Amino acid sequence: MSEMRGTLQAVTGQVAVVRFEHDQPAVHELLRDSEDNTIVLEVFSSASEHDFYCLILDGQNRIQRGATFVRQHETLTIPVGKTVLGRVINVFSEPLDDLGELGERSQSVYHYEKRTLSDVVIPEEMMVTGIKAIDFFAPLLKGGKLGLFGGAGLGKTVLLTELIHNIVIRHRRQKEDQDRVSVFSAVGERTREAQELRENLAEAGVLEKTAMVLGHMGENPAIRFRVALAGATMAEYFRDHGQDVLFFMDNVYRFAQAGYELSTLMSAIPSEDGYQPTLSSEIGQLHERLTSSTQASITSVEAVYLPSDDNTDYAVRSLLPYLNSTVVLSRTVYQEGRFPAVDLLASSSIALKPQIVGQDHYQTYTAAKQLLERAKSVDRLVSLIGVGELSAEDQQIYKRAQLLRNYMTQSFYAVEPQTGVPGAFVPHTTLVKEVAAILAGKLDEVPPAQLLGRGSIADLIQA
Repeated sequence: MSEMRGTLQAVTGQVAVVRFEHDQPAVHELLRDSEDNTIVLEVFSSASEHDFYCLILDGQNRIQRGATFVRQHETLTIPVGKTVLGRVINVFSEPLDDLGELGERSQSVYHYEKRTLSDVVIPEEMMVTGIKAIDFFAPLLKGGKLGLFGGAGLGKTVLLTELIHNIVIRHRRQKEDQDRVSVFSAVGERTREAQELRENLAEAGVLEKTAMVLGHMGENPAIRFRVALAGATMAEYFRDHGQDVLFFMDNVYRFAQAGYELSTLMSAIPSEDGYQPTLSSEIGQLHERLTSSTQASITSVEAVYLPSDDNTDYAVRSLLPYLNSTVVLSRTVYQEGRFPAVDLLASSSIALKPQIVGQDHYQTYTAAKQLLERAKSVDRLVSLIGVGELSAEDQQIYKRAQLLRNYMTQSFYAVEPQTGVPGAFVPHTTLVKEVAAILAGKLDEVPPAQLLGRGSIADLIQA
C-alpha cells in the first residue's frame, strides 16, 4: 500500500507537485489526501522522472507540503442518462439545485470512443432559429456547430438565451422534437445567468429535458477546465443511446483561458500569443467528441468571448476549423443601435448551398451580400460628401443597404420582461421573401427606421 502513495513537494496556485518513487500514477488519475479524503488532486502531466504536476480540484486551502496522497485508480466521473435531466450539478457530481442526490450511473469525463468515418454523419439539414440575421447569413445545421463571437457586453449570452428559447422552449410548446434533450455547460460565466436560465426553463416546462453543469467564473481554473468535458460527456451518452442533443456552452474562451492559467503555473513554454502549447489539441479533443453519428446528432451552440474585440486571437483562431457556422457580433453595429449587433458580412456558414437552404435563399443571399459589399464604399462617400451628392444609383444602394441592415434587427423573447417589447420569431420562407422584396425595391419609400426591431414586415411590402 505504501508504494501507492506520493508525497506533496510544492504548491503553486491550483497546481501541486507530487512525488511517487514507485507505482507511478496515470494521467487524469485522481489522488486523495490520506488524512483528509476531501482534498482531491488530478494527475495532469509529468514534471520529472518521479514528480507529477497535479490539478487541485478540491481542498486548496487545506493542502500542505509533505502530505501523503493515495492513488484512487479512477478518473473524474459525471452522472449520465435520465438521472441528470432536470438537474443542475457541478463537476464533482454534486447537486446545486437542492433536489437531492443523483443516481448511481456515471461515466468518466475522459471517456471517448474513436469512430470510423462511416459512423460520422455530415450535417446537411438546416435548423431554423427564427433569428433573421442567423437564419439568413449564418444558418445553423442540425448536427453542426455554431459559434457566437463577440467582445464584452455585445450580447453573446442574450443571443444564446434566445436560441435556447426558439429551439428548445418553442419547439417543446409546439410538441416538436419531443425526444430531443439539451445539455448546458457553463464554463467561467456568471452564476446569476445560469440561475435565470434555469428559472426560464422551469417556467416553460422544458427543464425536465435539460441537464446543466456549472463551473462559474469564481472557480479555480482546474475546475473550469473540466466543466466543458463534463458537459460533452453527458451529450455523448445521450447521442450514443439514440437521442438528438442540443449542446450549449458559455463560454468556450474561458475553457481555453483556464488551460492557459494552468499551463503558466506549470512553467510550460508558451506558443502563439502566450497561450499554452497544447491549446489546439485541447480544443480539438473537445470538439471531436461533439460530433454527430449514425445513432443521433449533437447540435452545438457555443459563445466565444473575443478579448479586446480581437478576432485574430490565437484561442479564437484555434476554434474556427471546428465550426460550421460563425456569427460575429460587432461593437460598431452595437453603437449604431442595431440589435442583435451581428456583423452581417463577417458571419458565415457552410450551409449556404442551394441543396441545403434552397435555391431561393441562396440566390437572395448572394444578391444581399453583393449589395452590402457595394454599400461599404458608398458609406465612406456619405461620411465625406453626404447622401445628397451621391449618384442616383449610389443613393439606391445606400438606402436598400440601410433597409436590409435594419430589417435584420428584431426584438427577443429573452429580454421581453425587461423591455416590454414582444419577441419575434420569423419563419424561414417569410425571411427569404422579405429580403427579396427589399432587394427588389418594394420598400424604397419606407423610412429605414421603421424596420428597426421588427419581426415580419409583411404589412409594409406592397404587392
